[in-house]
Amino acid sequence: MAEGGAADLETQRAEIAALLKTQLRKGDTWYLVDSRWFKQWKKYVGFDSWDKYQMGDQNVYPGPVDNSGLLKDGDSLALKEHLIDELDYILVPTDGWNKLVSWYGLTESQEPIARKVVEQGMFVKHCKVEVYLTELKLCEDGNMDNVVTRRFSKADTIDTIEKEMRKMFSIPDEKETRLWNKYMSNTFEPLNKPDSTIQDAGLYQGQVLVIEQKNEDGTWPRGSSTPKSSGASNLSTLPKISPSSLTNNYNSFNNRNVKNSNYCIPSYPPYNSYDYSEPGRHNEQAGLCGLCNLGNTCFMNSAVQCLSNIPPLTEYFLKDKYQDELNMDNPLGMRGEIAKVYAELIKQIWSGKYSYVTPRPFKTQVGRFAPQFSGYQQQDSQELLAFLLDGLHEDLNRIRKKPYIQLKDAEGRPDKVVAEEAWENHIKRNDSIIVDIFHGLFKSTLVCPVCSKVSVTFDPFCYLTLPLPMKKERTLEVYLVRLDPLAKPMQYKLIVPKVGYISDLCASLSALSGVPADKMIVTDIYNHRFHRIFATNENLSSIMERDDIYVFEIAVNRVEDTEHVVIPVHLREKYRQSGYNHTSSPLFGQPFLITVPRSLSEDKFYNMLLMRMCRYVRTSPEHEEEEETHCAKDHGINGNGSNGVLEEGSPKKTEFPGQITGEMETDEQDEESSQDQELPSENDNSQSEESVGGDNDLENGIGPEQTCKGHQCVGHKKRLFTFQFNNMGKTDFSYIKEEPRQIRFDDGHLRLSDRSYLSLDWEPELKNNYFDDSAAEDFEKHESMEYKPQKKAFFKLKDCIELFTTKEKLGAEDPWYCPNCKQHQQATKKLDLWSLPPVLVVHLKRFSYSRYMRDKLDSLVDFPISDLDMSEFLINPNAGPCRYDLIAVSNHYGGMGGGHYTAFAKNKDDNKWFYFDDSSVSPASEEQISKAAYVLFYQRQDTISGTGYFALDREDQDAATALGASAQSDEDLIENNDNDNDNEEHDLNNEICMHTN
Repeated sequence: MAEGGAADLETQRAEIAALLKTQLRKGDTWYLVDSRWFKQWKKYVGFDSWDKYQMGDQNVYPGPVDNSGLLKDGDSLALKEHLIDELDYILVPTDGWNKLVSWYGLTESQEPIARKVVEQGMFVKHCKVEVYLTELKLCEDGNMDNVVTRRFSKADTIDTIEKEMRKMFSIPDEKETRLWNKYMSNTFEPLNKPDSTIQDAGLYQGQVLVIEQKNEDGTWPRGSSTPKSSGASNLSTLPKISPSSLTNNYNSFNNRNVKNSNYCIPSYPPYNSYDYSEPGRHNEQAGLCGLCNLGNTCFMNSAVQCLSNIPPLTEYFLKDKYQDELNMDNPLGMRGEIAKVYAELIKQIWSGKYSYVTPRPFKTQVGRFAPQFSGYQQQDSQELLAFLLDGLHEDLNRIRKKPYIQLKDAEGRPDKVVAEEAWENHIKRNDSIIVDIFHGLFKSTLVCPVCSKVSVTFDPFCYLTLPLPMKKERTLEVYLVRLDPLAKPMQYKLIVPKVGYISDLCASLSALSGVPADKMIVTDIYNHRFHRIFATNENLSSIMERDDIYVFEIAVNRVEDTEHVVIPVHLREKYRQSGYNHTSSPLFGQPFLITVPRSLSEDKFYNMLLMRMCRYVRTSPEHEEEEETHCAKDHGINGNGSNGVLEEGSPKKTEFPGQITGEMETDEQDEESSQDQELPSENDNSQSEESVGGDNDLENGIGPEQTCKGHQCVGHKKRLFTFQFNNMGKTDFSYIKEEPRQIRFDDGHLRLSDRSYLSLDWEPELKNNYFDDSAAEDFEKHESMEYKPQKKAFFKLKDCIELFTTKEKLGAEDPWYCPNCKQHQQATKKLDLWSLPPVLVVHLKRFSYSRYMRDKLDSLVDFPISDLDMSEFLINPNAGPCRYDLIAVSNHYGGMGGGHYTAFAKNKDDNKWFYFDDSSVSPASEEQISKAAYVLFYQRQDTISGTGYFALDREDQDAATALGASAQSDEDLIENNDNDNDNEEHDLNNEICMHTN
């Protein structure tokens, strides 16, 4: 049985395994558990499949459930940002959580992290655990400065929030209240659907909600909610705010007048709800319209502003050409909804009426069809862009019924023939304005490494995802624990390969420390135990940023020396109240590794362990230290006599509790002889002198200057600790032989593992008196910690394109099925550009993900603003014009999973650059355009307005020509009329003259 009457390990294992398979159901509650604690529990109960006997390791008792690694410092409820499921935390259902807490308890002062299951998606429903709650700011109408923050689930209703606010602000039950969404200083939206959820109402992180109480006379402080205009029937007036007093925090950088509203943003979801500016003001330049941030929606605003400034696409929507091509029946489309809501937004942006609009209807529709964008967490602008281009394509696909097409391999045919066939097949199924503007063709060549089969295909693309030349190194902070027991661990900052091995870490540390790399063992220490002991051939990617990596110097080369074993050692404290119970003994201090001979006496082993800890184990109880003359600080090495190791030649005695008395002989004249001394290898009645020459520095890990010279070691009968071996989860007593008590390690102990270790068990009183916690935790910093990484790497856009077209070998996890070999092979793959679209979208792959790491490549990419010549990368000799000018850029600032998105774009009407930062728009120069761009938009020079490349452009030219001819004829007509008028006037004057005469 486990501690505290818990179920036995087999039962725990089976019950939790079954509960983890529970299906997610809307409204259920699940709990977060820190993955590091959970891994320790799995190890304890033998949960993993590789533990084939499922015996577990009953000496790595995980202790109370500890979620501190998931929480922000100083907040027992707030989660750290950007945590990842299964990497940082494990989700367990309510029953599983209750069982774990009943078996192990919850760490003191921690609260359970409970989360609801919510349903997402409009047509395809799926459930997910809502890990991050929505934080709302709540206040009363009469006192908006007093804001209280509360967290709610997206599944909570408006009614739930209202009840919470009534309770929070002590509003009597008989008082009638209503809720407002305070959008900006002057803009309020009534929340009048109590049954709608936070998700349905479109409330976002940091949203301010105001509760209003009805006056005694039956009126409302904010006035009635009568409709203001038929155009927006659910807008309500706010009589207490005058238009002249309105202010706006979203002013653009160039201080253009921002038009504000004295009525509310309409409730979700009508499409005409962008308009909330003052009527009758139409002095904004078309296209220079900001988009309000609805809560972490800068990624969406950036992508939309870039698309908005692609002239042929925007003209298509402004001239309502999309209405003739809406495909409402396409099963791959969104029933025309995405196209319609995007068209509405574009018309608002280019109407010239608004300084900014609120894209909530657009955000809501996108969230309906792509649930990953439905919340208010930061997302990726390129991922939204990819969804939007695909959604618009399918909503506007001119092909109503897609034919089935059998794809054929090149089979040695000329590239030109195969490419034309591929493009024709593509157009038979996909024909839309998106294909016209954005789709190109690349050639893919695969070669089998076994049979040399060559497979050539031509595939369409909508955007190019270009890899960045990787920064090949990363920095890693580690602690080096030296053999010298008196040396404090030292922290180093290492430069290691990004894609490297543990052996690379050792080599880097060796260069800085002088310790041979083959005498290092790399470990990950967590919760006072060895979480992992790494092999030298393991990948460095398995080390995460938050891991505490300790590298131990060992006395032997483990491969060559089989006469010694390296033992992991944990320190445990026995519980005072329950006596000795190893499953509940909490660990303390820092674990360490010790190198010992395969055969030695128990007493000698005890002395070696004591010597290894001499820096932080006191020689006498703390309260007696000052009175003990034999611990005088003058005689201690480094001025610290409590280490129990004195200077050479000191006549003083050192007392280690439990150390068996003995005397060491030394030859004061012989400098070398000190290396041949070791602590006595005594048995229980050893009073005689005993000097054993040999490999002392191997066994004790101490050099000649730290050995006990010329003094007697006098000890207590009671030892500080007892020790016990644990091998693969079971207590291992096989090494102890009969009197005299000898320890012999068999071949099994030669395999170093975090599941096979020695526990030193301390009585609480002895630990308090003799163990110095602060000294044990103490460390020094090496000068390498001052190292500042070099400035960001710098590449040209052409470097990225070259990397994209470089031949590569497919990974083992991504093989190609060879039709000749009839099996999957790691083929070589090469991509080449065949034809390029009118608008080339270039996605710089700045974000990289792996099982253990998330990273952003901040490398500066130098890209041309104008005249990008792509001809050198095209393999099609008849590709035609391929010079491009930049028209828009989506920028990303900051790190992984967060940061901020903005955009630069060139206005199609005046060809000037502008900077779009959510609701703010300001002029920009070409020099300002960010070199840390994320997505680039280039337009081919032969397709710009006026060239007549696009049908709409030709229509405009024809219309202009017709208008010119019409204007000329009008001028002729006016001129003739003027002549007629002159004649009439002349005749009239003559008539008057005649009458006067």
